[in-house]
Amino acid sequence: MSPKSEHYDFANQLLASKDFFDRSTRVLDEADSGFRPKEGMMTVAQQVAHTAQTLDWFVEGASRPEGFDLDFEKHAKALEGVISLAIARQQLEAAYGNAVQFLRSRSAEELLRPLPPGPVMGGQPISDIVWAMVEHTAHHRGALTVYSRSLGKVPPMPYGG
Repeated sequence: MSPKSEHYDFANQLLASKDFFDRSTRVLDEADSGFRPKEGMMTVAQQVAHTAQTLDWFVEGASRPEGFDLDFEKHAKALEGVISLAIARQQLEAAYGNAVQFLRSRSAEELLRPLPPGPVMGGQPISDIVWAMVEHTAHHRGALTVYSRSLGKVPPMPYGG
């Protein structure tokens, strides 16, 4: 009897990271949208919007023959107008949905294909964008817990219930 090959659902890792992000940042509310610890840093709303933007960036980079869009100035400029945490959370929800759909609509073979050549993960399997998205999201989740504490709020442990 040979074991049946099963398709690993990479989307589950993303969904877990979403739960961790949501749990860690739920103490932040709309009134906190414009808070930034120091001038020149992203606001709470911009941190969340940037997290959404980057999830989309990874999916787009894995989908385009030319790979990742490295115009980071353009990406940063797009965040300047973000002033609402509620809207940023909606963007994040949509970005997670897009990433999950992308992963679940690809076969195991497709996810093993190499990413386009370039300085960002060039030649690695497409599936490797998952750990990068999880890691990037965790980074901003951590930054937002520092923001929360600076506001006198205590964020819950991300891995708890």
